[in-house]
Amino acid sequence: MNISFVDSRASHEAVQTIAFRGGVAAPATRSVPEEVAIAFSYGGSSHAVMMATPADLIDFAVGFSLTEGLIDTVSQIEAIEIVQDEVGIDVQIALVDDVEEKLRARRRHMMGPVGCGLCGIESLEQAVRTVRPVLSSGLTITPDDVSRAVASLGDHQQLNHKTRAVHGAGFFVPESGLVAVREDVGRHNALDKLCGAVIASGVSGGSGVVVVTSRLSIEMIQKAGFLGSPILIAISAPTAYAIRTAEEAGITMIAVARGEDFEIFTHPHRVIF
Repeated sequence: MNISFVDSRASHEAVQTIAFRGGVAAPATRSVPEEVAIAFSYGGSSHAVMMATPADLIDFAVGFSLTEGLIDTVSQIEAIEIVQDEVGIDVQIALVDDVEEKLRARRRHMMGPVGCGLCGIESLEQAVRTVRPVLSSGLTITPDDVSRAVASLGDHQQLNHKTRAVHGAGFFVPESGLVAVREDVGRHNALDKLCGAVIASGVSGGSGVVVVTSRLSIEMIQKAGFLGSPILIAISAPTAYAIRTAEEAGITMIAVARGEDFEIFTHPHRVIF
């Protein structure tokens, strides 16, 4: 895969504010995350545009392409070129010929524009697509692993330490700890970036746990399911549909994980008390 990267945008910037604390107003400085329009173009045609943090864009391109079902393997990407202009960033992705032709045919049948989280779909069936069942990897964790995973994700969120305004997604291996972290203003984007990083590195998704700083909706289950991790941990609560989907896919869903407390919603056999 050939990569051409042209980008000078920072992921955050310092702004001046007036802070009111302890009954006193005073000038202050705060770091805020950058939010940029990111377009994914395949074969020269724009497929989806979303607002995202301009960092880890190669991981984003790979993860988005995989989790949205546009490709089956990383090897189907021939090249990625990232081009910056005045209004945003165009991530131009070249696919192998047969895959690119399938995408052109799919695009010809699309009915209209789409939004983040359900990008590039043309039917209700695709929006609620079945999550591939996770393979039996034998992975188990303890309550201590759950609290370590959540705490270590918070510790390694460098951009969030500066801004307190971005989501994080991490890949936690019980024997090794947190092995990958990605951040973004969008929770779907952070998870796409993580999936891209893990898959591109050759690490098996079944060897670890996905941990996120957001609520769990259907799209988050779909993306984590594509990675193949049998356990998903979140600090917020899930939706009912997400719970049903995780149950059907064989994913252990742990949510409302804060401090030493958490709740197991599906497949509790992977948590050893």
